[in-house]
Amino acid sequence: MKRTGIVVTALSATLSATALLAPAAGAAPPPPPGASEAAQHLGALTVAPEGSSTGYSRDKFPHWITQSGTCNTREVVLKRDGANVQTDSSCAAVSGTWHSPYDGATWTLASDIDIDHMVPLAEAWRSGASSWTTSRRQAFANDLSSSQLWAVTDNVNQAKGDKDPAEWTPPLASFRCMYARSWIDVKYRYGLTIDPAEKTALNGLLGAC
Repeated sequence: MKRTGIVVTALSATLSATALLAPAAGAAPPPPPGASEAAQHLGALTVAPEGSSTGYSRDKFPHWITQSGTCNTREVVLKRDGANVQTDSSCAAVSGTWHSPYDGATWTLASDIDIDHMVPLAEAWRSGASSWTTSRRQAFANDLSSSQLWAVTDNVNQAKGDKDPAEWTPPLASFRCMYARSWIDVKYRYGLTIDPAEKTALNGLLGAC
C-alpha cells in the first residue's frame, strides 16, 4: 500500500508517485450550501435505520459514463480538479498535479487518484437508492453538478469504503466541515435517508464549522 503525505526530498522530481505536502492549485466540485443551510437540510432528512445491502452491486450504478467525445466522468473530474492536466487523444490524463482534500497530499500521477463518491454507492443503496431506476442510479454515480465527486488519494478513499460520517471522517480535520456539508447536500438532493448515528455525527461536524 502506498504511503500518504510523506515529506518530499530532492529526489521528488524523479519520484512522480510520491505524495507532496505543498498545496496545489486546482478546481473542485460545485460547492455545497453553507453550514447554516446544511443544518436546515440535515433537519429535513428522513431519519431511518439503514437498509440492507441485499441485491447491491456497483454494476447497478453504471459509471464511468461518457461525458463528451472520448472523455468519461473520471477523466472529466481529473481534469476539473487537477492543475496543469494534460490528456492524450483518448482523454486519459498523462500529466498534472492533484491535491487531495481528504488528507492534504498532492500527487503527480493520475493512477494515484481515485474519484470518490461523497455518498458511497453502497451507502446510497442502503439509504433508498435500491428502489431507484438504473437511470437514476447512473445519474447519481456520475453527478458533476453537485459535490458528489472528488479527486482524492486512492488509499484514503479505500479506507473510507462505504462508511458514513459516524464511521469515518477525512484525516485532514480542516476539511471535515466541507465534508459534512457535501454529504448532507448529496443526501438532500437525492432524498436519501440517514440513520440516527449518522445524523448525530453530521450535527457534530457542522458544529465545528
